[in-house]
Amino acid sequence: MNTYRPDGSTHDTHSKVIGYLLWIFGFTGSHRFYYGKPITGTIWFFTLGLLGIGWLIDLFLIPAMDREADLRFTPGPIEYSVAWILLTFLGIFGVHRMYQGKWISGLLYLLTGGVFFLGVLYDFWTLNDQVSLRNAQRR
Repeated sequence: MNTYRPDGSTHDTHSKVIGYLLWIFGFTGSHRFYYGKPITGTIWFFTLGLLGIGWLIDLFLIPAMDREADLRFTPGPIEYSVAWILLTFLGIFGVHRMYQGKWISGLLYLLTGGVFFLGVLYDFWTLNDQVSLRNAQRR
């Protein structure tokens, strides 16, 4: 479902399907990181989804988180879901950065294991904003 913006345009930056797939592993906070909620994602990671209670509640909150992300982040040629899949599975190789056109930092990640994994952690906190900024620059 597309979200209507104040200017009358519509866009769907994040996928509910990806959100629910990540929710399966939600006790790690992955779905919350995906929807641009890094603080609660980190809390879910360290508390196993608030001992499973927050994880179960999120089953019903995902549609609202999806709508909020659709309104908050800028659509464009760089797909959020693709960037998140690349970060999740190939983050230490910098493929998600290369996908955004950040070739120098992507190669640096490739040569240093995601700058010794600290860069990957940083990207889990900021990937939505990075993609939104790149999409805004390409408009």
